[in-house]
Amino acid sequence: MALVAQRGILTRPAARRPTSSSDAGGGTLVGVAGERRFRFGLQVLGAASREAWAGAGRRAEEQGFDTVLVADHLLDGLLAPLTALTVLAEATTRAHVGTLVLNNDFRHPALLAREAATLDLLSDGRLELGLGAGHAAPEYAEVGLPFDPPAVRVARLEESVRILRRLFDGATVTVDGRHYRLTDHHLFPVRRPRLLVGGNGDRVLRLAATEADIVGFTGLGRTRPDGQRHDVEWDEASVDAKVAVVRAAAGPRLPELELNVLVQHIAVTDDREQAVAPIAAFTGVDPAVLLASPYLLVGSVSQIVEQLHHARERWGFTYYVTRDADATAPVIDRLRTG
Repeated sequence: MALVAQRGILTRPAARRPTSSSDAGGGTLVGVAGERRFRFGLQVLGAASREAWAGAGRRAEEQGFDTVLVADHLLDGLLAPLTALTVLAEATTRAHVGTLVLNNDFRHPALLAREAATLDLLSDGRLELGLGAGHAAPEYAEVGLPFDPPAVRVARLEESVRILRRLFDGATVTVDGRHYRLTDHHLFPVRRPRLLVGGNGDRVLRLAATEADIVGFTGLGRTRPDGQRHDVEWDEASVDAKVAVVRAAAGPRLPELELNVLVQHIAVTDDREQAVAPIAAFTGVDPAVLLASPYLLVGSVSQIVEQLHHARERWGFTYYVTRDADATAPVIDRLRTG
């Protein structure tokens, strides 16, 4: 299919009981009885000063966002994620802070676990740690890291996530893996931040379904040579297939999982067809397909709310991340107030 621009994107033994993060799964928005409530995250990219960065977090919280998130790319304009999250946590009181997503190849899982646990402690349990396999070859080349084939990067992610899961569960971990080795290692402080694994490939989605708390769906397929554009898989049949992979892998865990969507475009408008026409022209995807996709939220506030309810019923999607606070805020308000 065509391209779309995109920035940004073991047995568990009994052990010491970790301190749990506050419950993020229910969200703050009114939902239908018996169904998981909607949550919304805002992905913020950069700022020219501390006050501008902190102000973005405060405004997001005031607008009703449940999470403020940062990406992890070696691009001008993007801040180093974990340091940036510390300031966002200081600037907010209710909203969770998180990564969407960290490149697994940039950090050793034991060191990442320590950083994450510390941030979770100092934010009073508000961290959501998102992790992915990495996809932008030019970034690897810039810093001299080998850009392994997808199967190798995903295998490394699998090892890393399972190590993180066990450390967050309070285990003392010994691993002699293909990519990582730990000997009698335990986490301090002992914390259990919520873990998101995001991607589009079946292996990554199965990993998320079996190990994570949140499954992140991107709808983005093969990465193009520039490292920032992808094939898109936004039609309903493709979404059906990806969700089916998660449901099959999750088994009895499915009710515990939160299903997350990275929204590529949101626009509040009275003319959906006109608003989506440039995206259709750029991607070569039929406008009707785009308007039915959960990765685009386009229409009046009422139409978007209806779209969200439909996606929850069909796919179980309840956690949406956008990059446009002002366009998303009225949707959050409508869902909250009815």
